[in-house]
Amino acid sequence: MDIENKEDRIIVQNVYKYFNIYMDKANSLKEKMLFWNRNRKEKREVLKNINLTIKNGEAVALIGVNGSGKSTLLKLMTKIIYPNKGKVTTHGKLTSLLELGAGFHPDFSGRENIYFNASIFGLTRKEIDNRIDKIIEFSELEDYMDNPVRTYSSGMYMRLAFAIAINVDAEILLVDEVLAVGDQHFQDKCIAKMKELKEEGKTMVFVTHSLGTVKEFCNRAVWLNNGEIVMDDEPNKVIESYLKEIS
Repeated sequence: MDIENKEDRIIVQNVYKYFNIYMDKANSLKEKMLFWNRNRKEKREVLKNINLTIKNGEAVALIGVNGSGKSTLLKLMTKIIYPNKGKVTTHGKLTSLLELGAGFHPDFSGRENIYFNASIFGLTRKEIDNRIDKIIEFSELEDYMDNPVRTYSSGMYMRLAFAIAINVDAEILLVDEVLAVGDQHFQDKCIAKMKELKEEGKTMVFVTHSLGTVKEFCNRAVWLNNGEIVMDDEPNKVIESYLKEIS
């Protein structure tokens, strides 16, 4: 039986994840009959025997070159996808910002999407009523709240998604590079808010290429390469080794 510390928020145990990549997949019955030998697939192993424990109140960055497995690991933590082998356990209410506008309905207004999206995170109608002014104020989208979100720019999507995610009282926040979208003013505002949440004891996991943000914000960095953890340590040490390797 696994023994887990109650201070552990996320436990990743012996996790493997692979995807089947079809190289020449036939798209019609005619193609299947004419090119029956084209249905070639390749098993691509994205994560290999990952073991990682993230404790309550930690701010952890996942760094590495594109294709190293960072975003896949984050999606496993959210239970969007599941490992082929191993186990991912989370303790506490979790919210995530993985893809801009994920969960938004394009034909709903910004205001309607606040209710829709926040309810997915488990808030009641009354709880959303009590927070909606704060969400709108943080997003700085007061003039666009009653417009369909399909008319929003990617930066506006991010503002609204972030404003909702930080107002659902989650113990764990997972963020995948979305803070790189939008103007400098709003990025600074997001980082300031994340620092505030960190001081409140929230647990955070970031996927980012912004090494400056990692140094400034995180107390731990995990470097992945080819689906394996190369180093897991204090940010300055990990970043120094990472930069030497990629240069």
